[in-house]
Amino acid sequence: MRNAPLGCTESDRNRPKFTMPPPLDLREFQDKLSTHFRPFQRSFQFWVRAADIYSGYKSFQLRVIFEKDAQKQEAMWERQHEIAADKIYNMCSDLGGFFLKIAQIIGKPDLAPAAWVKRLVTLCDQAPRTPYHVVRVVLEKELGRNVDELFERFDADPIGSASIAQVHRARLKGDKDDVVVKVQHPGTQDLMMTDIRNLQAFALYMQKTDIKFDLYSVTKEMEKQIGYEFDFKREADAMERIRRFLYENNKKAPVKVPRVIRDMVTRRVLVMEYIDGTPILKLEDEISKRGINPGGKMATAAKRNILKSLTLAYGQMILKSGFFHADPHPGNILICKGSEASTTKIASLKHSLHDVALLDYGQVKDLPDSLRLGYAKLVLAIADNDPIRASESYRELGIDTLSKCEDEQKEMLKLAQTMFDTKMPPGVTMLQPFSEGSSIKKISVQAFPEELFSVLRTVHLLRGLSVGLGINYSCAEQWRPIAEEALYLAGRLKGGLRSLFVRRGSKDETT
Repeated sequence: MRNAPLGCTESDRNRPKFTMPPPLDLREFQDKLSTHFRPFQRSFQFWVRAADIYSGYKSFQLRVIFEKDAQKQEAMWERQHEIAADKIYNMCSDLGGFFLKIAQIIGKPDLAPAAWVKRLVTLCDQAPRTPYHVVRVVLEKELGRNVDELFERFDADPIGSASIAQVHRARLKGDKDDVVVKVQHPGTQDLMMTDIRNLQAFALYMQKTDIKFDLYSVTKEMEKQIGYEFDFKREADAMERIRRFLYENNKKAPVKVPRVIRDMVTRRVLVMEYIDGTPILKLEDEISKRGINPGGKMATAAKRNILKSLTLAYGQMILKSGFFHADPHPGNILICKGSEASTTKIASLKHSLHDVALLDYGQVKDLPDSLRLGYAKLVLAIADNDPIRASESYRELGIDTLSKCEDEQKEMLKLAQTMFDTKMPPGVTMLQPFSEGSSIKKISVQAFPEELFSVLRTVHLLRGLSVGLGINYSCAEQWRPIAEEALYLAGRLKGGLRSLFVRRGSKDETT
């Protein structure tokens, strides 16, 4: 046995040694505390601001009824919308995350007041960016290799940032073509789930007091879809499935879908081909640069072709496949750059602004055949202006309504057109679906299938896009042959093959 140190007895040596605890990292403690309480802080901020906006409108409604002059009333409403727009903008901008998606949904020119649209449209480009050093950490953890080993070049500044992820342009080692690297923002998912549960509670209140529509089911479907968006492996599978479907069912696919780099996909990182193009929100600027009048016939023809391509792609996805991209907001639509050899204005516009790319497959929907075919019947009812079949289709789809008017069937058709078609009535630029004279006020939607929300949102986003481009068209009319084909192949269309090729004077009959 070794001798004990001088002055140290055997019992001293066997006594447990006391070690000093590590010094408290005050900053780390503050960060953990802030992370723990952040959901409560966001909830408090949301309810304070939402209550302020809501009570502002309610008190205004009491004041405006005393003004008898219609023009003065309209001016008062415009001012109130401007006040509310500033408050909604500040709430969405300050809270970010899920509220940026809310801004995309409500800030559409066919649905929201002009003051709202003007303020909220700028939020699409204002999602916070994750610093590059954090991006590197995520990439190296997910892909298992150093960034410099994988990429010949990697742009530190993202080319775009959204509520869930941001994208960087890069080039892989040994390749000549650029790629896009999509990287998830760390720590975003829990906060977004907090936000949507607050919205669900607000939706329940609103549908019991002001809006006779099943908003809660809509928010439940949003919760499900947003949860999916955090799985990039699922997104890659969806992108490949839709790409294959569109390329196999057309001589030329109506929209371009990015190719996935399969061995560089994880739950939080997605690498895909880079598509060069112009965001659709900047289309008129691009047309003007070419010396072409954005409101002229040539530009209008180009816009019609863009909408035609998008509408065909969505008609095929929803009605023929049932599996579709469910988020066609302007930030996800790119006008591809084409032939650089085109020198004339006409050729330049024709080639360079013809192909459309559809980006971001985080939100996709797989409709069961019962809903797909039920929606096909509703499309035919809308295209034929048939109120009886519209009512039948609503019942088949499980949309439960309660009538508050005498001419129920006529209002049911108007409700179907408002909800599921892109066409605007003559002279109307904003539908105002929740105004006193609207169909939704006359016919209460008491139950709405969650799975149909993605179809509803897709149609409304296409309508908002068409209004923004100044083109009024009916997606139901364009989808008629696709709906007929889907019903015929399922044995649910009477009249045989002639209904696929002949535009008959009488209405098509579905079973």
